[in-house]
Amino acid sequence: MSLVVVVHGGGASSISKDRKERVRQGVGKAATVGYNILKEGGSAVDAVEGAVVSLEDDPEFNAGCGSVLNTNGEVEMDASIMEGKDLSAGAVSAVRCIANPIKLARLVMEKTPHCFLTDQGAAKFAAAMGIPEVPGEQLVTEKSKKHLEKEKNEKGAQKAECQKNLGTVGAVALDCKGNVAYATSTGGIINKMVGRVGDTPCIGSGGYADNGIGAISTTGHGESILKVNLARLTLFHVEQGKSLEEAANLSLGYMKSRLKGLGGLILISKTGDWVVKWTSALMPWAAAKDGKLHSGLDVDETTITDLP
Repeated sequence: MSLVVVVHGGGASSISKDRKERVRQGVGKAATVGYNILKEGGSAVDAVEGAVVSLEDDPEFNAGCGSVLNTNGEVEMDASIMEGKDLSAGAVSAVRCIANPIKLARLVMEKTPHCFLTDQGAAKFAAAMGIPEVPGEQLVTEKSKKHLEKEKNEKGAQKAECQKNLGTVGAVALDCKGNVAYATSTGGIINKMVGRVGDTPCIGSGGYADNGIGAISTTGHGESILKVNLARLTLFHVEQGKSLEEAANLSLGYMKSRLKGLGGLILISKTGDWVVKWTSALMPWAAAKDGKLHSGLDVDETTITDLP
């Protein structure tokens, strides 16, 4: 059984030249972190958590430190994680002052009888679990402040949400025991209403994992993804005998034609095949398998290097 980790850094309408290399390095590092966890005998869920923590800690991405700001200029984050072995899942939404929401989502999965905690309940649980609070400002970057200001100054910003602010990070993995897992984390969309929750923490929309089919993590316009249950819809097509590529194209195509919603996904099968697809202009991604690191930003470009 091949070990596989695939990560994405969120869909985007554009990435400035000076950021492209940093973003490429960020997804490459995250995939390598996840792959090394698998090589050392870690589980698929360990690998996706490790990969997403790497992306949450990188200010280039819209998750953890670097998350976009809501209408009040604050960071509110969503995350979810799932194991394909027994469909265990954990999610959190509207969390603040936590460096790594994906770690909290995993604790919800493993330490509570529930799947999903939100806002104050999630904060109390985090404190009970010993997760340290970080000052809210520590998660806010100058880039996020500028983006919020620009968004507020643009007329019709709410209508434009469907085409931009697509960033989310995620990972999928297959381990040596044949178990799959996914993890997805985000700061949401710029200038969102306080308390807005998107697709990322919703099992079946922001991601899904089932050992009998595979694992998927999605990114894009959250409201559109929620309406079509993008993650589970894609895996349904795989269940029906479609190839990974066909399944991805069908579900993303349906969301685009039905709702004009743009997005992207990373998908692995139970046998370790993988695919990355998106309908936004760009989506940074990286995949680690068989000692090779594959990565790219747009459809015409894939780089393959040896893993360290």
